[in-house]
Amino acid sequence: MVGEPQEPQMWPSVGLRLRKNVQGVMWLEILLASVLGFVIYWFVSKDKEETLPLEDGWWGPGVRPTAGEDKSIRPFKVETSDEEINDLHQRIDRVRLTPPLEDSRFHYGFNSNYLKKIISYWRNEFDWRKQVEILNKYPHFKTKIEGLDIHFIHVKPPNLPSGQTPKPLLMVHGWPGSFYEFYKIIPFLTDPKNHGLSDEHVFEVICPSIPGYSFSEASSKKGFNSVATARIFYKLMLRLGFQKFYIQGGDWGALICTNMAQLVPSHIKGLHLNMALILRNFYTLTLPLGRCFGGLFGYTERDMELIYPFKKIFFSLLRESGYLHIQSTKPDTVGCALNDSPVGLAAYILEKFSTWTNSEFRDLEDGGLERKFSLDDLLTGIMLYWTTGSITSSQRFYKENLGQVNKHEMLKVYVPTGFAAFPCELMHLPEKWVKTKYPNLISYSYMPRGGHFAAFEEPELLAQDIRKFVGLQERQ
Repeated sequence: MVGEPQEPQMWPSVGLRLRKNVQGVMWLEILLASVLGFVIYWFVSKDKEETLPLEDGWWGPGVRPTAGEDKSIRPFKVETSDEEINDLHQRIDRVRLTPPLEDSRFHYGFNSNYLKKIISYWRNEFDWRKQVEILNKYPHFKTKIEGLDIHFIHVKPPNLPSGQTPKPLLMVHGWPGSFYEFYKIIPFLTDPKNHGLSDEHVFEVICPSIPGYSFSEASSKKGFNSVATARIFYKLMLRLGFQKFYIQGGDWGALICTNMAQLVPSHIKGLHLNMALILRNFYTLTLPLGRCFGGLFGYTERDMELIYPFKKIFFSLLRESGYLHIQSTKPDTVGCALNDSPVGLAAYILEKFSTWTNSEFRDLEDGGLERKFSLDDLLTGIMLYWTTGSITSSQRFYKENLGQVNKHEMLKVYVPTGFAAFPCELMHLPEKWVKTKYPNLISYSYMPRGGHFAAFEEPELLAQDIRKFVGLQERQ
């Protein structure tokens, strides 16, 4: 009709743009769904029971000799001398300390005012000869494996019940610990009846030193990692006559024992951990939502208490991980200083025994060190690093294990597993998380107290949980 308004010609182009936008959104949704599907597949895939290749190695100096390796097991004894003690005292006497900031407590690291007390005790009261006798109360041995002299203690039950066979248990320490961490737990395992526990499960305990720690020879070659350590400790157990055995560990010991279960699962009767390194874990993606929807992800009320507020846990981990970056990149540099100064070594290591035992100990003037440990026990641990000059080689273990993708990180562990969740551990792992790596988790315990150095802090609690796990495993 003449004079009627014409439809605007713009509508077809607007519709076309809308269709294109819808198509764009659709393709974006498809892309996001594909990415999400890939992420989920990446986390839940590889469920088949793969094992790590056992392989072989040579970590001694020079070229591997053509002659066969000496497989003898030799008795070993910890010793000291006047020269060793005099040198220590002279170095302590020359210490230079920087005064702490006012009201800094342990927030800037080890408080030098409290360090003065430790130095005085170390110099004037600590009896290293007496501690050497205590170290020698359990039988020590050495044996050569893959070119390295491997040190271990082997403790058999003193009062084995008639008709009972002891259960072999390998216990592996971490950093900055040593085999000495297990001295107080050993009686609960080897002689339970005389220490208030049932004698249903009696163990003989083998505690090796990781190569490069205390009395185990350090590798002369690059690349010595947790898998190589696991293989060496497996060979050690075979050499001792054990075809099947239990294994237990925290810190590096947890990773080494995990690797043993991935290398030779048919030889492992059970794996007990008080820490785990779980990197390929879908549940870590749920942390931002877990505070509101924890139940949907299988978190218990206790999990929620130990994980949240996550901001607090995150910044606590950040404060505690500076050493990790140094030791996984340039361990030899800081090692020069620590190997030269006993007081510097003590401050560096004992700070970990403060804040890793309980992060709230940072708020105390003395770091809470003597709430769980005696100065004699703490300084014995320091002396095992000082007298053997092993701090640098122990730190190299970080560089060899971190900073590259390792096959064992992708593999699950199918041997029967028990896990003790100590509430003051650096990072709490809910049962759901642990099961992603260890599907055959038959025991998971919320421990009433304790932190990173479980065997050292709470030996009876840890022993009880190991015994509970072994009982469940043997009734299966």
